[in-house]
Amino acid sequence: MKRRILFIALCCLMPALVWSANELKYVDAGSLTLVGKAMPTPANIYHRVDIEKYGNMPKRVEKLFTYPAGLSICFKTNSSKVVARWTTRSKGVMGNMTPIAHRGLDLYMYSDEGWIPTGVGTPAAGKTQHESRLVANLKPGEHRFLLYLPLFDELTSLEIGVDSASVITADSSPFRHRVLMYGSSILHGACASRAGLAYPARMARNTGINFINFGLSGSGKMEATVADMIKDVEADAFVLDCMPNPSPEEITERTQYLVKTIRKHHPGVPVIMIETYMREGGYSDQQVYDRCTRQGKAFVEQYELLKKQGIEDLYLIRDNRAIGTDHEGSSDGIHPNDLGFDRLVKQYQPQIMKILKRYGIR
Repeated sequence: MKRRILFIALCCLMPALVWSANELKYVDAGSLTLVGKAMPTPANIYHRVDIEKYGNMPKRVEKLFTYPAGLSICFKTNSSKVVARWTTRSKGVMGNMTPIAHRGLDLYMYSDEGWIPTGVGTPAAGKTQHESRLVANLKPGEHRFLLYLPLFDELTSLEIGVDSASVITADSSPFRHRVLMYGSSILHGACASRAGLAYPARMARNTGINFINFGLSGSGKMEATVADMIKDVEADAFVLDCMPNPSPEEITERTQYLVKTIRKHHPGVPVIMIETYMREGGYSDQQVYDRCTRQGKAFVEQYELLKKQGIEDLYLIRDNRAIGTDHEGSSDGIHPNDLGFDRLVKQYQPQIMKILKRYGIR
């Protein structure tokens, strides 16, 4: 009986033993190409904003900018497998997010079909240190990869492992131009099942345009200190998908400063405002419906006032039931699920690209 138990235990361990027996070499991901950055961040290369330089922003905003949402690592290798080990700041998982999207990794490989998902890095439950095989048994030859980083946790280290006899090198970014997108948790990526399914990432792979994710879960409120940071970002266009977070009164108070600050420092650059869809909860909760309606009215009013004041190169994308009309596009009554994001991309992307092409951004 004891021998049988031992045999079963050894069989269960075999995959891990085989993996360990194959020699791997690891490289620091920081030595490869980091895509999606808007500015240098000396404290941590995986932060989105230099929070020491812009330390007067709200503390919640500063914390969210330490999350690498929208950032990815570009590399190429002839290895038969790709493994990752990484460290995150926290151990928990948000109730409306998958662990993979929250603290894990999402690997894409370039093929004849374009970028295709090939594997995920599943974080260890209740731990900050993680190790996961992302893809194995690859065909011989060199392959190009795009590794998306966690959406909702700070990343403190990341190493990529490949066969010891293989070569891994930095690959050039597959994206061109820089379009800064500032907004709410929807832009941030809630509630995509994987980081690569957040809508800025999907639009980037679809179009080849570098959409930079400045989504701030619950905190895209257009504060003046945030506007003063955004103006320092060199971008070919700015997209403001920030209607869901500020109150109607805050929208009225803050929109003009944000838009005019961008316009002053980036003349001739398009600024695109997005009127966000009615939250799914608003179809049953009258208070949610009223708030969303008032937010949309205030947002559109500010756009119209700015246009009357002569602000040029300013555009508005109106809501047209962006996540669908069958009420199946939300995960929690607020945020899109993967189906909702698919529908959102199909509505937003053509309108955004039509505007960008007027400015030679294509």
